[in-house]
Amino acid sequence: MSKTRTDKQFDIIIIGGGLAGASLACALKDSALKIAVVEAFALNTDAQPCYDDRTVALSYGSRCIFDGMGLWSVLEPYAEAIDHIHISDRGHLGITRLSKQQEGVAALGYVLENRAIGQQLYAAMNAAPNITLLCPAEVCAVQQVRNTSAEQPDTVQVEVKSAGPADTQRQTLSAALLVAADGNNSQVMQLLNIGHSRKNYFQSALITNITPGKKHNNVAYERFTEDGPLAFLPMTGNRCSVVWTVPSAQAEELLALDEAAFLKQLQQRFGFRLGQIKKAGQRQVYPLFLQSASQTVAERVALIGNAAHSVHPVAGQGFNLALRDVALLSELMVASVRNGDDIGSPAVLQQYAA
Repeated sequence: MSKTRTDKQFDIIIIGGGLAGASLACALKDSALKIAVVEAFALNTDAQPCYDDRTVALSYGSRCIFDGMGLWSVLEPYAEAIDHIHISDRGHLGITRLSKQQEGVAALGYVLENRAIGQQLYAAMNAAPNITLLCPAEVCAVQQVRNTSAEQPDTVQVEVKSAGPADTQRQTLSAALLVAADGNNSQVMQLLNIGHSRKNYFQSALITNITPGKKHNNVAYERFTEDGPLAFLPMTGNRCSVVWTVPSAQAEELLALDEAAFLKQLQQRFGFRLGQIKKAGQRQVYPLFLQSASQTVAERVALIGNAAHSVHPVAGQGFNLALRDVALLSELMVASVRNGDDIGSPAVLQQYAA
């Protein structure tokens, strides 16, 4: 880190303040690193990934990562434990059951609403003196700058435009490392011409929350059907988060149904293990695909979360994989500072890539 810095000079610039980017900032909130988080969407809107109606199923390992950040204690009141998992295949007799007792853990996982996680992450960032949040703001340009002087290490410069008059709201930030956490349509990847492979599943996930007639008893259900998997995940208040995977055209048809017709279709597909489904919340549809960046690091750039890898939600691993990125990258950053190393050097970034 340089000894003298302006308010536009940082150690790390994180592009994307969704769950992955905000988690990385919070993982480094007690470090000596000066961090900027640039988020395109205003907070408290469904367009901002932290604040939509989706849920995430955290693995026990992800709970431990949040615990290491000192955040699990504030997240736990919003979490519903998964004690058992019931897996079935529609039209077949085979059933698989998993339990926390079999695995020897306090819970197989935890279900939390994106909104609740986002609120706690942003509260932690706002309380951290080493984190600057620019929101809403968008990235206009990225430039990797090489300095010939040994006293002036290489940097990455980011031109950022905030909401407001065009001239007064443009500024250029510089840092030793840029982290792209801006999702599968990453602006950083486009600006740096980082390619990706993509496989379209021709399926969409219909997401909603429902209230079942019976207590869910902390059981998560995964039911495989000819159209795709259907998951019921236990939530607080005896609700369930539903992830219903169907062909994309069918998803739009389900979205257009009134609540009574939708519940009838859902009940027929899932069955009556949880009794009569009483009501459903807002429905949303998300296209499904597998996407992987051609490289997870570039010169003074690292990719995390959906920018690096987007996966099918069947095993609920999307955000769990992002948290592994966060845990590894933050550990490398802290170790580099402790050893006096350049946090954006090829040697450090290759450790992350490996």
